[in-house]
Amino acid sequence: MRILVVEDEKKVAGFIKKGLEEETYAVDIAYDGEDGLHLGLEGQYDLIILDIMLPKIDGLAILSQLRDQGRDVPILLLTAKDAVDDRVAGLNKGADDYLTKPFAFSELLARVRVLLRRGKAEVKTTLQISDLTLDLVSHNVNRGGDE
Repeated sequence: MRILVVEDEKKVAGFIKKGLEEETYAVDIAYDGEDGLHLGLEGQYDLIILDIMLPKIDGLAILSQLRDQGRDVPILLLTAKDAVDDRVAGLNKGADDYLTKPFAFSELLARVRVLLRRGKAEVKTTLQISDLTLDLVSHNVNRGGDE
């Protein structure tokens, strides 16, 4: 599993990276919003942990651009902004979860695991009713084994 951490505080980013790597996750770090947006759009990540208050581009703008570009990767906002309005705004813009700083690593890890489990939901590629089967990928229809 590959995780992108977009966090400008190097100590916090290093702490998260070390902890997640000890749990066998592959972790990339971006220290500003510009790099975070680039990696989020170009890379293949199973999860993004995103700070809101970042240099160059703020986290909510990154979140909006990722969602506007069709990126449905789970995003956990990790930020010092702890007001209810901030949490609601982040979730309404498309974040999957929101955790405030300071945080316990055990809670972050639990939230990471939940988000990664949700992302693994099996996507059905066929629909079946009685002996009628529709393949949603190839658009083939079978009835009783005949196409």
